[in-house]
Amino acid sequence: MSLLFSATVLGPLKLQNRLVMCPLTRNRATDNIPNALMAQYYAQRASVGLIITEGTSPSPNGLGYPRIPGMFSPAQVKGWKAVTDGVHAQGAKMFVQFMHCGRIAHPLNLPAGARVLAPSAVAAAGQMYTDAKGLQPHPVPQAMTEADIKATIAEYAQAAKNAMTAGFDGIELHSANGYLLEQFIRPNSNQRTDRYGGAIGNRARFVLEVAEAVIAAIGKDRVGIRLSPFGVFNDMPLHPEMEADYTYLAQQLNARGLLYIHLVDHSPQGAPPVPASMKATFRQTFKRTLILSGGYDAARAESDLAAGKCDLIAVGRPMLANPDMVTRWKTGAALNTPDSATFYTPGPKGYTDYPTLNG
Repeated sequence: MSLLFSATVLGPLKLQNRLVMCPLTRNRATDNIPNALMAQYYAQRASVGLIITEGTSPSPNGLGYPRIPGMFSPAQVKGWKAVTDGVHAQGAKMFVQFMHCGRIAHPLNLPAGARVLAPSAVAAAGQMYTDAKGLQPHPVPQAMTEADIKATIAEYAQAAKNAMTAGFDGIELHSANGYLLEQFIRPNSNQRTDRYGGAIGNRARFVLEVAEAVIAAIGKDRVGIRLSPFGVFNDMPLHPEMEADYTYLAQQLNARGLLYIHLVDHSPQGAPPVPASMKATFRQTFKRTLILSGGYDAARAESDLAAGKCDLIAVGRPMLANPDMVTRWKTGAALNTPDSATFYTPGPKGYTDYPTLNG
């Protein structure tokens, strides 16, 4: 019997299978508000056990990219409610991923009055796309004051409450891929000399305080976190203490009792692989649910579940291009190929128009 397609539980939640839809930024949220097109997209893919939304900002300051959704205004909450209603009607559970972009941003993508914030005033290498002026260099961010840190933590907590109003089953903290939470963890982007910088116990403080705040707001059974140890995306170079730093994080997150850790391995996209020893450390140290993602096909997903390496398997690009991926994997049917040219463009093309097996 297949483990992958069998029902399971995620804390108090019942899942119809062990497949998770990865968070996938798609840039369809005009004016940063979820819309009917997004509701259609997610409902199409709700044959999985759990959907994790695209990165969604808890704050105006976190809207680094064009057309990404937020969770801080009444219009956004209303828009997301239509999305969760559609997904729940198809049987899946749904978590919203909170992505504060931090220094991976540009003022042209932010609303009036918002600021590009980061642990330290260190610009990320590379460029940011803007609808107004195309590619622009990443700006030098403003180093967050302790008052900024407190305010940002409060924004995460309020956004978590908003997510419950919007009908979500929980929230995922995006502490991966070079965004704000990971910017505090990594020594290249965090050059602070106060209690939020220096040794890992200080560099991890902001992430853990955010986790504690959202747990206090909505309960630990509704909070997960995504981590990318050994990920190098968005100017996050490897450093010698990587394994020790993330082992410390695993221990601290376990102590706080979060529902899950979502560990992403970006090696299919060319990053260094997450060592098997690191994945095993998380499996041994973290006592609740472990989700693995990174280039899975059905056979490897089944194998890793059977070997007890994780509890759930998250899939990204194949699910982007195959609304009925669960059926395709079950039957061995061929998969649609993702169209990378339409990953981040507005409108339905390459978004809601991928064919299913039955038309």
